[in-house]
Amino acid sequence: MAVDHTYTGIENANDVLNEIVMQPSDLETIDYAFYDYINNKMNIYTETNKGWKKVPVIWASPERAFFTKEKKELYDLDGTLIYPIMSIERASVTKNLERKGKYYGAPPFMSGSDHGGRIVAGRRIVQDKTNNFSIADNRKQFNTANRTPGRQLYYPKIKKGKKIVVETLYIPQPVYVDINYTLILKTNYQQSMNQMLQPFTTLGGHINSFLIKRNGHQYETFMKEITNENNLASYADEERIYLTKINFNVLGHLIGEGKNQKRPKIIRRENAVEVKMPRERVIVSDTQQFDPKSDFYRD
Repeated sequence: MAVDHTYTGIENANDVLNEIVMQPSDLETIDYAFYDYINNKMNIYTETNKGWKKVPVIWASPERAFFTKEKKELYDLDGTLIYPIMSIERASVTKNLERKGKYYGAPPFMSGSDHGGRIVAGRRIVQDKTNNFSIADNRKQFNTANRTPGRQLYYPKIKKGKKIVVETLYIPQPVYVDINYTLILKTNYQQSMNQMLQPFTTLGGHINSFLIKRNGHQYETFMKEITNENNLASYADEERIYLTKINFNVLGHLIGEGKNQKRPKIIRRENAVEVKMPRERVIVSDTQQFDPKSDFYRD
């Protein structure tokens, strides 16, 4: 299956970027990574009145009228939400200057306070342009060219490290952010809450960190405090609810400005291999020296 590189913003990217696969990392990517980890990786089940059943995981942001139509299986006939259930909410996004990740300063390439800087993603030699410089040097070195080895125009006489055209690819500098998520567990029974909560308390063993992944990116995640907000002590007429909140902190990185980005996601630049200082030949009465009998000037 061919990989689509059109997101890079480079013309004919599918033809020229066969070795580069870089999906964007944005807030939605991190949200999906966290949701997929809870829903698919954790894959929590519990005992219900219908047997051993997977606990549904929902995102806390959908509008209620839309959600009741889209997820009808989560509601009973009178429109009451069926428990047990888990919901995820993105509580906050913080640009913490004390947790900058790998990059501690502004990059020296194309930096700017409005768009941010760029970092080098990779380099490759431009073979056709490097070959043109090699041919030009051979023409200057030999008065005539023949089939003798070492005196051919296309003979690789160029020295290592001289006049090599290198194409450098730049990508936006990753910006690290702290994202806090709140996972809410709701159920009507203590046994169901115990079965749902135990996989999270044992998550990571004796450490509280783990990795979530999405589209080739991975983010370090830390599990914070676990709090209970049950209404068991209340003797009102409201429904008895076991509710537990688990807070997570994700050290994520954002690359680029998303759909609001005005510059290409990948910028290509080539180095200068030769600097020339031209002069006016007419003013200094200078004439160009060349041999009209040379093979290079014959029709």
